[in-house]
Amino acid sequence: MDKFKLIFGQKKVAIGVIHLQALPGTPQNKMNPNEIVNVALEEAKIYKRGGIDALIIENMHDIPYMKNDVGHEVSSLMAIIGHLVKEETNLPLGIQVLAGANKAAMAVAKNSGADFIRAEGYVFGHLADEGYIDAQASELLRYRKQIGADHIGVFTDIKKKHSSHALTGDLSLLETARAAEFFLSDGIIITGSHTGTATSIDQLKAIRNQLNIPVLVGSGITIENFKEYLPLCNAMIIGSYFKENGLWSDQLSYERIAGFMEAFHL
Repeated sequence: MDKFKLIFGQKKVAIGVIHLQALPGTPQNKMNPNEIVNVALEEAKIYKRGGIDALIIENMHDIPYMKNDVGHEVSSLMAIIGHLVKEETNLPLGIQVLAGANKAAMAVAKNSGADFIRAEGYVFGHLADEGYIDAQASELLRYRKQIGADHIGVFTDIKKKHSSHALTGDLSLLETARAAEFFLSDGIIITGSHTGTATSIDQLKAIRNQLNIPVLVGSGITIENFKEYLPLCNAMIIGSYFKENGLWSDQLSYERIAGFMEAFHL
């Protein structure tokens, strides 16, 4: 909890997602690096104007995702974007590099001045649409130590969306969360089954007050339901709702951000 407070400086936090345009070398890439940077910076400005508490950037448009090794053409541009977004907004900033490229995310965070990463495949393994994602906690935290990045928080997905967890079906969400806590996670992220789908209230209730690390809700938050989640978590990562029509791939909506943040901080 100490690292969470150092990063965010408040008890309840709304984190907006910047879904970067398809990066160089990926199948849907249509923009040059300058254009990708400009779109990201414009979205950062919209979020800042709308009153968001924090931001996270991720390479969501890079489908189909590479597993673990995304290429320097992706991570280097993400570091540049992260640095410029941090400079523009001065907000707490996170990095996620899909899929499962947690060491790359740590390097991007270190070199861009970001504050935390979102890591998948931290404890236990799972079968994702990219293939089998193995646990990376030991390697990731040693890498964080080696590059002098201990100040960067590692918030970790457990029972991650878009994945099969049959291999760990005998482990409850709470048991998985406790394993992440034991392996020095700075906070756990709970999601629904897919992007934009609601996170289970019952699952959150089952783990709340059972852990000594923060709990973040990672999908399905809207202005209609956020009050249900507020007592059960420390932060909410919100991407789809802040887009037109509530679709992650649509344009960012200032009105949705501003309206949500006004209600969130009442």
